[in-house]
Amino acid sequence: METIQQKTNSFISKRVDSIDFFRGLTMFLLAGESTLLFGHLLDSDNALIHFIGIQLSHHQWHGLHFWDLIQPYFMFIVGLSIPFAVANRLKKGESQSLIRKHAIRRSFLLIFLGWALYCIHSGKIVWQFQNVLAQIGITYLIAFFIRDKSFRFQVIFTLGILLLIDLAYRFFPVPGFNHPWANYENLGTWTNIKIEGVEKVSEWATINFISTSAHTIWGVLCGRILMGDKPANTKIRLMITGAALALILGYALDLSGITPIIKKIATSSFVLVSGGWTILTLVLFYWLIDVRKLFATEYNAIKVVGMNPIFIYIFFEVGGSRFLSKLFIPFTTALFSWSGEYVVLLVTSSLVWAALWYICYFLYKNKVFIKI
Repeated sequence: METIQQKTNSFISKRVDSIDFFRGLTMFLLAGESTLLFGHLLDSDNALIHFIGIQLSHHQWHGLHFWDLIQPYFMFIVGLSIPFAVANRLKKGESQSLIRKHAIRRSFLLIFLGWALYCIHSGKIVWQFQNVLAQIGITYLIAFFIRDKSFRFQVIFTLGILLLIDLAYRFFPVPGFNHPWANYENLGTWTNIKIEGVEKVSEWATINFISTSAHTIWGVLCGRILMGDKPANTKIRLMITGAALALILGYALDLSGITPIIKKIATSSFVLVSGGWTILTLVLFYWLIDVRKLFATEYNAIKVVGMNPIFIYIFFEVGGSRFLSKLFIPFTTALFSWSGEYVVLLVTSSLVWAALWYICYFLYKNKVFIKI
């Protein structure tokens, strides 16, 4: 019988344009958020613009905004890329041992970079691991090591970790931190205090990587589906079925009051619902781009942003957007001050966003791809 690894070797490892587009859109939106433009939209008196601003910001606690899907998108896309990356390395003649060592190095480097960003922001050594790089560093490694397991195993594994973390929050025995769904009174906060060694900690839980590993693993599963030789309609049907089941279960847990949708502590209902919407987003892009052949040009304006995702993320996180804003603000003030400070801020943020895009375009056009 043909093994999973043999099947992987037989796959055609050509690029799937919708994955590049999905990655590019996610990074483009993250770059936009770094310019503070989305925050400015919240200050608008226009009801529609204000609503858009709300959707482009995180929900305060119990609930879901569009922006709460961005990190799941990122983590899912990392998983999507794993089957393709491994197949390409095998095709180049690399051994399983070498690929495994690369994955481990990459994982620890992502964790280090995520931690280092917190130290840079704070101006001192701090122990925080809540940002997307640190979280992906762990979920990537988990997904990598079970990438060749059966679909059934990976689905059961993800449902198992969601059940375990749900039970851990419910039955955590430490007084003051035994209110599972109350902000700053739960297992996530207690864990943050122990890791960070301070009293005042982030409401975002470091242990979110446990439950959100499901996003990266589901990305692997969808990547394997896309690499397979089944007809496109069959691939779409399989992914829609999985997404629908995740959405039904997640919303049922929330609406029944069993487990609320809370991104900041990555509850099981949040992971299921956000995972379902993420898979449906992939399906939409796959149908439009790879099936209908729309938006798949060589220099796609969105795709180029995702070709150096780690670089551009680190660039704007270490102050690249603030630096660009300082460059533009004297000129936007001179040209648009007659329209008021709010317009100046909007124009400045928009120009910074455009500049971030151009950096990505420049690197792509010159075939510069910074990888770790």
